Amino acid sequence: MDHAALEKLPKGWKSIPNDLNSDQTAFKGVNWGKAMMWIFLLSDTFIFSCFLISYMKGRASVVDQWPNPSEVFALEVGGVPVPLLLIAIMTFVLITSSGTMALAVKYGYEKNRKICGIFLLLTALGGLTFVGMQAFEWSKLIFHEGVRPWGNPFGAVQFGSFFFMITGFHGTHVSIGVIFLFIFSRKVFKGNFDRGDKGFFTSMKSDYVAIEILGLYWHFVDLVWVFIFAFFYLW
Repeated sequence: MDHAALEKLPKGWKSIPNDLNSDQTAFKGVNWGKAMMWIFLLSDTFIFSCFLISYMKGRASVVDQWPNPSEVFALEVGGVPVPLLLIAIMTFVLITSSGTMALAVKYGYEKNRKICGIFLLLTALGGLTFVGMQAFEWSKLIFHEGVRPWGNPFGAVQFGSFFFMITGFHGTHVSIGVIFLFIFSRKVFKGNFDRGDKGFFTSMKSDYVAIEILGLYWHFVDLVWVFIFAFFYLW
């Protein structure tokens, strides 16, 4: 590149996007979709961290007694309240779906379309089951227990706001993931990834790498739930 061309390039902070767009080493050999997903997950990590840190700070600073999760989230079986039964089932379902997602990625790279699609559907059904059980949990707390964002009959009034904010934000992530899992399973069964068909929102050709990118998102959602389970339900 001659001196005249160099003079036309952006200077200072404005040059960073231009340098990265033309760089041959910063993301060399890395799929752009995968790199962008990692950046998104990093930003999402900050958001969930802020939620959990604010929850711990709020819980440690309240004067009123904090509600006992074993009592609040107990589920009656045969007239006997079982502590955290529903939450334990939800956790098992979501963690299991992480395993089926990993198998979907494996068979996707092996171009085993049928098995890959089946495991994607199983993962989607696992996520759908989780969301359904969370909806049941919310309805039970709202309509039967009287829990609200501004108050509850169990103790500190801040409990409801933290609960609905954290679990609702996570549940939204799971719901979005379920939608894309069903979309991707349809694309797998139709052979879009094998033929390299273009997607609805991009001019780039489809590839089984997209399933791995979706897998990164799904594993992240599962990992976040582990922290929510530990800090909110067990603490």
